[in-house]
Amino acid sequence: MSIARVFDDARARLNGCPREQLGEVVEPRRVLGVRRAPRIVPHGDAWHLGVLLLSDDAVFAVGEVVRSREEARRGFAAESQRDRAALAAAAFRGGFPEGVAVHVGWDQVDLDAVERGSPSGPLAMIDGVPSVRWSPAAGFAPLAGYLEDRIALLLDPPRGAS
Repeated sequence: MSIARVFDDARARLNGCPREQLGEVVEPRRVLGVRRAPRIVPHGDAWHLGVLLLSDDAVFAVGEVVRSREEARRGFAAESQRDRAALAAAAFRGGFPEGVAVHVGWDQVDLDAVERGSPSGPLAMIDGVPSVRWSPAAGFAPLAGYLEDRIALLLDPPRGAS
């Protein structure tokens, strides 16, 4: 089965399931030489399937996920916390409602390259089987089974999950 067909089947099963927002960081032009704060602007939506984001017409490798939040002065114990807070504020400035999860830093997967045998993002063709690497340290697993598990979790989340 072709990799495009695997994702088409997944889209059909996911129809009606909630999607998450995709965002893209935009650095505004300087005004009178003054740098303005970056924004994260909407770039569509997709189903979040582990290390993959599946939209109506593309597949993306997951980057970072932040929750949009109004900027506030806070003290941070680590620079990474400050960076995440800046991303959350950029999402809010870009128009995402407070509390909405936004995916940034994603990369589009080249499905044609995978079909030809070249890896793209977490996907590769292993012995003629479309496969996914769900962790940088993990081996490859068959894509169809991986998607089946991820779709099952979206259709019937574990108790206590929100």
